[in-house]
Amino acid sequence: MVSAWDAEFMNEELTAAERAARGKAVRRKVPLEAHAEVRLSATRDPVGLVLRQAEGRVPALVPIRHGRMLVSPFTFYRGAALVMAADLAGTTPTGLDVQLCGDAHLSNFGAYASPDRRLVFDINDFDETLPGSFEWDVKRLAASFVVAGRDNGFSSKQCRTVVRTVARHYREAMREFAAQPILAVWYARLDIEELVQRYRATVKSAQRKQLKAVEGKLAKAYTRTSMQAIGKLTSVVDGRRRIVADPPLVVPLEQLTEIDGSMVLGQLQHLVEGYRGTLQQDRRHLLDNYRLTGVAHKVVGVGSVGTRAWIMLLESTVADEALLLQAKQARPSALSTYLSPSVHANEGERVVAGQRLMQAASDIFLGWLRAEAADGEQDYYVRQLRDWKLSADIETLNPEAMTLYARLCGWTLARAHARSGDRFALAAYLGKSTRFDEAVATFAATYADLNQTDHQTFTEAVRSGRVEARTGV
Repeated sequence: MVSAWDAEFMNEELTAAERAARGKAVRRKVPLEAHAEVRLSATRDPVGLVLRQAEGRVPALVPIRHGRMLVSPFTFYRGAALVMAADLAGTTPTGLDVQLCGDAHLSNFGAYASPDRRLVFDINDFDETLPGSFEWDVKRLAASFVVAGRDNGFSSKQCRTVVRTVARHYREAMREFAAQPILAVWYARLDIEELVQRYRATVKSAQRKQLKAVEGKLAKAYTRTSMQAIGKLTSVVDGRRRIVADPPLVVPLEQLTEIDGSMVLGQLQHLVEGYRGTLQQDRRHLLDNYRLTGVAHKVVGVGSVGTRAWIMLLESTVADEALLLQAKQARPSALSTYLSPSVHANEGERVVAGQRLMQAASDIFLGWLRAEAADGEQDYYVRQLRDWKLSADIETLNPEAMTLYARLCGWTLARAHARSGDRFALAAYLGKSTRFDEAVATFAATYADLNQTDHQTFTEAVRSGRVEARTGV
């Protein structure tokens, strides 16, 4: 992705100093203090926006999505990316464009295995990715820390400390990246094992219990391989491996009565060939060792519930060699109403292109495909179902742990933005002072208040029957 901003400065062959000067010029148009503002439309209808997202989803699963959003202000926030995009569209953009994650809340960061088999920390959800002004991601991330912190019982002061931390580490990391060659930025990543070793060397006696818990989670992550997922999600029946049913969350293709399972399986086998073409040549060769033998529909996440997500079981002719891939439907980004349209005709390709651009290392099986369906064409992106996946238990984090997590997320988001945007202009715009940090902290607190009101409004809409919700699933 080359943003309009990038194209402009590259065409003019601007120096680093000239690009920094542009960043400072933007500050006159959009002062750092302006990021504290929350501007709302007079016709704002958060419930209506949530209901609008039900269009094109599996009707039977939409109430499950609403039920998961109903649980708490934080779960509502996770499913309300469209609501926040509409609100952010009312602010004056900096025009400092990057590849946005589009839904950069703190639960969309985590650890996974890199191709060189190291556990790395990065952004891990790109369903809403699109190019846009950098501050949209920063504000989405910052507000999520306040919403989650309040759910965990943090005081207003503790929440503000956490948010200032995420904004400061984003700002300082961007300034560090502006002082580095682009190759150094491209290679930069957070290696979990290295982080733990550094933490172990400085840990205080009171923190040893916390360190032990982290090491325990790391040990568990190393067991979360494709083969472990196969052992959990499949069983051998009459000599044939099958995906285990767990309706309505996991439903094998042969149990979907509304479709011809054998015909669809044949279509999917053909689609796998198309997906194969989106992989690098060496990974195509690797994929050729497997053949598709089973498919099931799977409900995933909070915001994604209702979209079509398929588990694909691929097996080798060699005993006990199998692979689980996930094909997840890619719908238009929640940001697409308010930002320039994607340059990619396939929404799955949009997700994959954004992910490859923002992540330091991506899944070797990451690709996309397009399928024909009764209600029209559907775009998907494909990845391994599980490969050392590790996420923080947000609800268990105390203020100290969440502040540490904020540092990781702030640095990681800056690294992702520095890869795709103008790091010199961004660093100059953000500056050395804490004015940006304080403004974002104020915005986050105000928006968390708004989100709490939205959650209450959503709850009332469920009670009144305007919104159908199914809880406990």
